[in-house]
Parts: sequence; C-alpha cells; structure tokens
Amino acid sequence: MFQRVLWVSLSQVLRSIALVLLPISFLTLIAWATAGSITGNTSDPIRAAMWVWLGIHHIPFSLSLPPAAVEGYLSYLPLGALLFPFLAIRSSFSRVVEKLDKETHLVNIARVHFTIIYCLIAELLILASKTDAIRPVWYVAIAILIPAVYLTTLTVGKSVTLTQPLSFGTRIVALLLGVSALFLALSLFIHVSTVRDLITVLRPGVFGGFLLLLINIVYLPNAAVSSMAYLSGTGFGVGSNTLVSPLEHSVAQIPALPILGALPSTEHPQFLFSIFFFVMAGALLASWTITLSTRILWQSYFVTLSLIFLLTFFASGSLLTEEMSAVGPSLWKFPLSVAIEMGIGIALAIFIPQISLPTRKAKIK
Repeated sequence: MFQRVLWVSLSQVLRSIALVLLPISFLTLIAWATAGSITGNTSDPIRAAMWVWLGIHHIPFSLSLPPAAVEGYLSYLPLGALLFPFLAIRSSFSRVVEKLDKETHLVNIARVHFTIIYCLIAELLILASKTDAIRPVWYVAIAILIPAVYLTTLTVGKSVTLTQPLSFGTRIVALLLGVSALFLALSLFIHVSTVRDLITVLRPGVFGGFLLLLINIVYLPNAAVSSMAYLSGTGFGVGSNTLVSPLEHSVAQIPALPILGALPSTEHPQFLFSIFFFVMAGALLASWTITLSTRILWQSYFVTLSLIFLLTFFASGSLLTEEMSAVGPSLWKFPLSVAIEMGIGIALAIFIPQISLPTRKAKIK
C-alpha cells in the first residue's frame, strides 16, 4: 500500500513538472536557435528553462553579473506566472485522488508524499542548473514550495469552504485589486505612446515580440499591486532611492519594459483622494461583519492585512543590480498605510451610528 501511494505520487509529480517545464523548454530552444549565438551550446537553453521554471515558482536567484562578476539578486518575479504551476499541481494531484479511489487516509498520505517529492525534484533542478554566475537560492525554495504545494493539493478532492474571516478578507482584497487594475488600465491607455516607444527601442521581432508580450502579461499582477500602493498614497519604487507616489516622483530612468510605460511622469497630488477607497473598504468590511460579531470583524481585518502583506512580498523585490534593488511597494509602509486607512473606515462605521442614535432619540423625546 505504501509503495502504491509513493509510486502514484511520484508519477504525478513528474507529470505536473513536465506540464510546465516542457513548454518552457520548447520556447527557450526556439529563442536560443533564433538568437544565432556562436559561443553557446545546447545545454544553455535547457538550463535557462530550469531557471524559468524555478522563477515562476518565485524562487530567487543570487547572481554574479559579468564581466566584472558584480554581485546581484533577482527576486522581483512575476505573480501572474504562479498560475501555471498552480494549475499543473491541481491537475496532477486530482489524478492521485482518482487513482487512490478517494480513500481519505491514502489521499492524506499522498498529499505529504507529493509535496516532499515535488520539493526534492525542485532542489535537484536547482543543483543541475546552478552556475558560478546564476545560483538559485535553495533554502528559499524549501520555505516557499512546502507550504505552497501542500496548500494547493488541499484544494483538490473536496470542496473548500472558506472561514468567514478569510472569505470577507479575500473579498476586500479582490475589490481593492480590481480598482487598482482599472487604474492601471487607464494609465496604460493614457501613456500608450510611451509604451509604443519602449517596444520600438527593444525591436523584439516576431518571436521576441510574443515572448515580450507574455512577460508583460505575467507581470501585470505585480503592476496592479504597485498601483494599489500608489492609490494608498505610499507609492512604490522602481530602483534604489526612487519613489513614485502622488506627492513624489523621483525616478531617473526605467528599464525598457513596455508595462513600465504606464508610470506617471510627475507628481499627481489629486490622486490622494484615492485614499478614500481604502477608508471605504474598511467601512464596508465593518458593515459586513459587525452584525455577526466584533471578533469576526477584527479577524477579517487581520486576514485582509495579512493578504496585503503577502501580495506585497511576492510583488516586490530586487531586479538584478544594486541600482534596481528595490522594485515595487515597500514591505512595511504599504501594509501599514492600508492598516491605518482601513482602520479609520472601520472606526467611522462603528462610531458614527452610535453618535447618531442618541441624537435621534433626543429628537423623538
């Protein structure tokens, strides 16, 4: 029985990895073939495919950039790319559940086996792809993959019922992300000429243009989180000692990535009114939960801030060099500003009715 569970888990882990790694390998091979390098060899695109596979799992890289072996770090990785391993893991583990005839105790054992095997293979890929210049950070891979893979498998084989605080918290975060995405779309439309100029500078060609489009799509969630930070008033960085916010715009130059064409070109103090959205989000959360209990209100508030922190963590980081070591929202300023703004909204939603109620009673008398 143990061997059966182990074999089923192993085969489906290999399937889930292949579902993502093989298409990436195909694209990197085409890119390598069309690049026309005379110094590379066939191991280069395979190693690059493994780096991309690790990168879409949000595993950072420690770098020694040529030609002077300048130390760098890559942790600004695309949030949108997490969808691919998530779907692959769910698809493969659903087969595990089917092959084990949905026996709960066997599925629970398989879930642990699946997670451990997935992490071990990821560590093997890290070891196989490691070079003097590019070194995936193996211990961060363990810290990220174990909870991520295990939680993904929990969504398979049974209906997932969110607790009330988690349900309310995710609704608020989804609402704020939706407003931020609309703001990002508007900014892209307004600055479409800048986006076009950045594409022209890159001259990617047909296949390169397809890859560039894909890169920009998977980085859209990162941009949405940065837009949310901008609307909160704290802003975000596009490199070391830079800030883009309604009250400050200190950016000397930007990388030639078309999505960055949506960046504001100067300060816009009028956008401080957007803080109102976060205050209203706090009031809305209070209106949903206060009739249930104060405990659910504060638990939902804590869940919301925790989700904001996680989004900030995965949507920001370092982009290769020391000059680009701080890209995205601040890991503490942005969640803190959301906590204060939503806290004001919660306080208003709680105390304004208590003030108006005695006034109404006095008028009745």
